[in-house]
Amino acid sequence: MRNLATRNKPDGNALASVVERFVTQAHKEADEKNTDVSTVIHQKLASLSELVGGYDFAKVIDAYWSGHEQDDEQLKSNAIRWLRAEYTTKTDARRDLNVRTIISDNSFYDALKLMSLFVRQAGYEGLLVNLDEMVNLYKLSSTQARTSNYEQILRILNDCLQGSAEYLGFLLGGTPEFLLDPRRGLYSYEALQSRLAENSFAQRAGVIDYSSPALHLASLTPEELYILLKNLRHVFAEGDTSKYLVPDDALKSFLHHCSHTIGDAYFRTPRNTIKAFLDMLAVLEQNPSMQWSQLVQSIVIEDDRPSDTDEILLNEETSEIMNSDGLADFKL
Repeated sequence: MRNLATRNKPDGNALASVVERFVTQAHKEADEKNTDVSTVIHQKLASLSELVGGYDFAKVIDAYWSGHEQDDEQLKSNAIRWLRAEYTTKTDARRDLNVRTIISDNSFYDALKLMSLFVRQAGYEGLLVNLDEMVNLYKLSSTQARTSNYEQILRILNDCLQGSAEYLGFLLGGTPEFLLDPRRGLYSYEALQSRLAENSFAQRAGVIDYSSPALHLASLTPEELYILLKNLRHVFAEGDTSKYLVPDDALKSFLHHCSHTIGDAYFRTPRNTIKAFLDMLAVLEQNPSMQWSQLVQSIVIEDDRPSDTDEILLNEETSEIMNSDGLADFKL
């Protein structure tokens, strides 16, 4: 939860501010009711005790208030450490905060559900979780590891579709292979495939169903990539058109070279294309005597492969044995 962000702290590290806001509101409510702040905290978080880890979650928030009241910065720091899932042993957590559980890999999703309800109590609308580079799950060589992660995704999806995850939303970003590959992607898990399959009516009509849990983002067109390179050139020159290092003809020549080098991949997965263009600008900036025409044809651009499916993976689930005919037998 280290990267928790709010409007006031968009760059992350907003967890302490959220807890502080909740405690401040609890203190104000306690003054109005002429009661103890700890009592108000436990009353406001009573609904959390019904969820996994909810009782200890409320105790940690109360510990933060105690540290605030006693001017004990260490106690406040320990409470934030627990909420950030930075405790590695239950012994340390019990010693510092008198709680019996910690947020681990197995309970992290349950902690997110608790946090979504807590931020509501602190005055926010809810919690939005962004998980990018999900292709890394697709690259796992162990079937068991992939399946465990896919089961967690299935649990999240079911909770969201059934309304069990209140005030909690998820955005998962991955490559088409991560979703569609029938051997290693989400579609390899039958329960996920049936839930994430495209709307057949929308597919036949050539339209997009924006209510679908899986949205397929369109790739950049060559024209859009050309505009992107123009904008990058403008940013590189700090907005001064007189400082442009290359003319428009250089952009066209560069894209033409990319097209001949890696084909359509230069605009479908443009990461390497963009990096190569910025590298060329950097060289021209540091070596004014060089001509862009000299560099364009010498640039080596590799296809930005989103996965390692072109390699043979040998692991505990498959083994390759060459027989006398020179053919490969795969044993499952």
